[in-house]
Amino acid sequence: MSRKDHKTFEIILNLIIVIFAVIGIILMLTSEAEEGALQSSGIENFKFYTVLTNVFCGIVALIYLVCIFAKKGTEKMAALKLAAVCGVAITFAVVAFMFGPLYGFPNFYKRGNLYFHLLLPVTAMIEFIVVRRKKMPFRYTVFAAIPTLLYAIGYLLNILINGLGGPWPDTNDFYGFLNWGWPIGIVIFTGIPLTAFGVACIFRVISNKRGL
Repeated sequence: MSRKDHKTFEIILNLIIVIFAVIGIILMLTSEAEEGALQSSGIENFKFYTVLTNVFCGIVALIYLVCIFAKKGTEKMAALKLAAVCGVAITFAVVAFMFGPLYGFPNFYKRGNLYFHLLLPVTAMIEFIVVRRKKMPFRYTVFAAIPTLLYAIGYLLNILINGLGGPWPDTNDFYGFLNWGWPIGIVIFTGIPLTAFGVACIFRVISNKRGL
C-alpha cells in the first residue's frame, strides 16, 4: 500500500469511527430502555463505561482528523489514540465474553449498543493496528490506563457517598461488582485499571512492531 493510499485509508477509518459515535449517541439518547440488566434510557447511559469509552474514542478520532487535514499534530495524538483504543477494546471484550453470555447477546447488540459494543470498537482496533505510528514510549501505557482508573474511582465514590440504592440492577452498583461482597469488589476495582494497563501494553507492542 502506497503512503497516499495508506493516508486515505487512515482518514476513512477515523471518519467511520466518528460517524459510528454520532449514530450511537443519537440512538442512545432517543431510545427507551428495555427490561433487563444494564439498561438505561437517555442521558443516564453516560454512567456506563462502554458509552464513555466510545464517546471518548469518537472525540479522539475527530481531533485526529483535524490534525491530519492541518498536516500537523498527529504524532502527538499517539497517547490519546492508545487510551481510546484501550477503552473500546475492553468494552468489546467484556460484552463479547462476559455480559453477552451472562445476560444474552440481543440486548447488547441492538440500536446504539450495536455501534458502541461492536462496530465502533472493532473499527477502532483495526485502525490502530493498521495505521503506522512511531514507536510509543512505555509511559503511554500508564497514561492509557488513567481514564479507566478515574472511572473506577468515580464509580466507587458514588457508592460510598450515595449508598447502593435499590435492588440490583436498579442500584448505584449497576455492574454488580459488589454482589459478592466488598473484598471481591475491591479486587475487581483494582483489577479493572490493571487490565486497562495490560491491554494498553499489548497495543503498544503491536504499534511498536509496526512503527516507523
